[in-house]
Amino acid sequence: METINIICVDDQSDVLDAVTRDLRSLEQFYRVEGAESAEDCLSLMNEMDERGESVGLVISDHVMPGGNGVELLQKISSNPIFKETRKILLTGQANHADTIRAVNEAHIDNYFEKPWDPEDLLATTKSLLTSFVLDKGFEYKDFLPILDQVVLLSYLKKD
Repeated sequence: METINIICVDDQSDVLDAVTRDLRSLEQFYRVEGAESAEDCLSLMNEMDERGESVGLVISDHVMPGGNGVELLQKISSNPIFKETRKILLTGQANHADTIRAVNEAHIDNYFEKPWDPEDLLATTKSLLTSFVLDKGFEYKDFLPILDQVVLLSYLKKD
């Protein structure tokens, strides 16, 4: 079975803990990791790639020391190794212009404002990771219990 990682990025440890706690039910199928900065996230992604693991999703805060979330997600989006990685901007401080940049330049898949609804974040994460698994051509049956069934069925109907 493929090793697929979710990386949550936030410089505030309590927020980082809350996001990873909200995704705990996915840990049987995906590895959930935390990073406290954009630099830490990029380093972690490169380490995962070197081990032959995939980064399925990055959930990033916007305002962080040493680089903001939109810039981080832009770097991920422009890196051919991580072009399939799904991206969520999770923030309470992005202004309208930042959000537009995130959509147009970082090609984010979703946006959540803090405080977020844990159930919505979990459902969106499942949906994005389902499309990641299918688009990458991984053996989806290995992940079947955790996949978003609506996304899976629509994907299978296309074939």
